[in-house]
Amino acid sequence: GVLERSREQLLRQTCEAVVLGVLHPRTAVTLVLQVLSDAGSLLSCCLNAACMALLDAGLPLAALFCGVTCALQPDGTILLDPTARQEQEARAVLTFAIGSSERKVLMATTKGSCSVEEMQQCLAAAQHAADAVFQFYRDSVRRRYSKS
Repeated sequence: GVLERSREQLLRQTCEAVVLGVLHPRTAVTLVLQVLSDAGSLLSCCLNAACMALLDAGLPLAALFCGVTCALQPDGTILLDPTARQEQEARAVLTFAIGSSERKVLMATTKGSCSVEEMQQCLAAAQHAADAVFQFYRDSVRRRYSKS
């Protein structure tokens, strides 16, 4: 459907921004993500799965990236990693792909309406939350490749 194609395009553009494809000319990379269930924050979950898959495959990356979803509630509070129900009740849902180097925004998408100030607040919260996701990446890789 249209929503899936849009999500696919966002994932493709984010991955293409970090994969160092010039090191391997004439090489195709196929990334398959299968959605088994959607409990909310699906795009950020797909972004995180894609980054871990690229990392596990040993592809050269300019930087790691992670996805963070924020839901802006009607009262103005920001929820990180919202459930599907919280997304439905939110005034706006924003998803960011944050790069590991300098916490730069690689991709941003919104559903709903918010002010510029609210978007900046969501971005700041997402950049702060990215630290926890990158720590999870480090811990996961350490567990996978440790000799114990």
